[in-house]
Amino acid sequence: MAKIGNIDIEARARAGRENFLKGYNCAQSVIAAFADVYPAADIDTLLRLAASFGGGMGRLRMTCGAVSGMFMLAGLENGSATPGNLDARTRNYALVQELGAKFTEENDSMICATLLGLRTGAIEPPRPSERTAEYYRQRPCPRLIESACRIYAQHLAEKK
Repeated sequence: MAKIGNIDIEARARAGRENFLKGYNCAQSVIAAFADVYPAADIDTLLRLAASFGGGMGRLRMTCGAVSGMFMLAGLENGSATPGNLDARTRNYALVQELGAKFTEENDSMICATLLGLRTGAIEPPRPSERTAEYYRQRPCPRLIESACRIYAQHLAEKK
């Protein structure tokens, strides 16, 4: 089990996977796996904020929800609520680019449709798929969530 400092990388990956298997979407699963790192943030608000980013942003199959969750964590870490804070924005964008590059290196893409092997380009109905045993067998999402959680946990561990 990889543990660096007080960051247990594999425990974070497992937590993300378990969140997905409980029924959270990919973005929510990643956010919830790190909610304790940002205690000032209300978990219910974080989960509601991340709710629109499942299915590659509302089932549009664009940016992977696990990646979106990881980027939201970057915002919690480096984002600024002060307009015009270019230094904070630069730090945040640099971290987003670094995390995105690592995810793409590990998974060959950060586009939901590509990761799911979808090629139609058609917009799917808004109703999420039922979470059945078949659904979980067909989806790479748990593995992708673990990847995003490991990448972010590794970042936190290296930062300490």
